[in-house]
Amino acid sequence: MSVIPDSVKKVRAHKWGNLRPVLLEVAEALLAERGVDGFSLRETARRAGVSPAAHAYYFKDTRAILTAIAVRAFRDLGERLRQATEDAGPDRDAAIRAQARAYVTFAYSEQARFDLMWRRGVLDPEDPDFVKTANETFQQLDRIIRGEDADICKNSDPALAPSIGWWSLVHGFSMLLNEGVLGEPEMMADVMLPAMLDRFLLDEKG
Repeated sequence: MSVIPDSVKKVRAHKWGNLRPVLLEVAEALLAERGVDGFSLRETARRAGVSPAAHAYYFKDTRAILTAIAVRAFRDLGERLRQATEDAGPDRDAAIRAQARAYVTFAYSEQARFDLMWRRGVLDPEDPDFVKTANETFQQLDRIIRGEDADICKNSDPALAPSIGWWSLVHGFSMLLNEGVLGEPEMMADVMLPAMLDRFLLDEKG
């Protein structure tokens, strides 16, 4: 049985106002329950207690609301990376380790949202908020690898190779964890991830 978020209960107790945050909250709960492939905008409207057409003012279609959820997910991931960097202090290697742990933890604790973030086929990758937030999140990673003063580059620029290499390592590890290939996530994050990062940092230093 699905649980109705408190925000929905509050809105139902009053006249309908701005439905956007309510629809997003219900949609995220449904996404967590059913995953990307089982998501339904019609079911979101039903659980929010509105007609199937009521969402159109805020989200014209399923792609629009999934894109909005992805934007929120990128924003949350970016904040976790920023906080991890801040907590690690000035030591670069410590910041790299802290970011990696924050990334992997987000991936396996928010599996449905993490999956959605990379599913370009169901998103609007040209949406301005999506582009901005995704880029800002990547820059959190990039600044740790290439330095705070590094120029912002296109993805095809070889200057980004160190950052994309680091991202590929941690992202690939996260995907394998979520697919259940590597075993228990917490144990692998505690044991294998640090060992991988030791190798990465050693190779980087030559």
